Amino acid sequence: MNEPVIDLTAISAVVFDTDGVVTDTARGHAAAWKHVFDAFLRGRSAPFDIRDDYLRHVDGRPRLDGVRTFLASRGITLPEGAPDDEAGAPTVHGLGLAKDQLFMAQVDKYGVAAFPSTVALLHELRRRGARTAAVSASLHGRKLVGSAGVLHLFDLLVDGNDAALMNLPGKPDPALFLEAVRRLALPAAKAGLIEAALPGIQAGRKGGFGLVIAVDRHGESAELSSQGADVVVKDLVELGVRGRVLPLTS
Repeated sequence: MNEPVIDLTAISAVVFDTDGVVTDTARGHAAAWKHVFDAFLRGRSAPFDIRDDYLRHVDGRPRLDGVRTFLASRGITLPEGAPDDEAGAPTVHGLGLAKDQLFMAQVDKYGVAAFPSTVALLHELRRRGARTAAVSASLHGRKLVGSAGVLHLFDLLVDGNDAALMNLPGKPDPALFLEAVRRLALPAAKAGLIEAALPGIQAGRKGGFGLVIAVDRHGESAELSSQGADVVVKDLVELGVRGRVLPLTS
């Protein structure tokens, strides 16, 4: 495993996934999914397990993809339904909407916190001339980052609204991350990516990012490495920064 350092003589920008990297929201997502899936699974299958089901089938994926992938793991197929389905209806859209409403109610009630180590890293990267981008598969990505008080630390944000408008697939496809570096006018090889979910690490490797960093908050270090992480840390406080990005000269 390489030394946990971002070398700004090789990397000019860093793309941050949102949930579990910038905002401490992954636990809220997991709890909301468990509530929704347990209600649906009652009498059909074993309860939803956060340690296994959430991390393997839901974490890091767009909401509807998470519903499809988890249900497929249980051998359950539901009709797709439509965006105007009733929350909790036995459709992919119905379950996804129930989860969304529950999660956002918690956000509205309690707010969103940013990880202090991530905030410190963002300040250090920008002080050294690196550009930064936030990426979220959520339609609420801008609201979540804004609620955490860190929107000003990013040059740009790409979220689920962009994915819908541009018809971009979700992780493990790298499309959202590649859209971020496209807007930064950089090749992926000159950018770093920081992720906390396995599909995101797979996306970073597929996308050809120059440095893929995994934040291991669930004891998955070996699997994160095997899926393509160059560096694995338990928290971004362990990650150093070396060098600086020199300004372009005419």
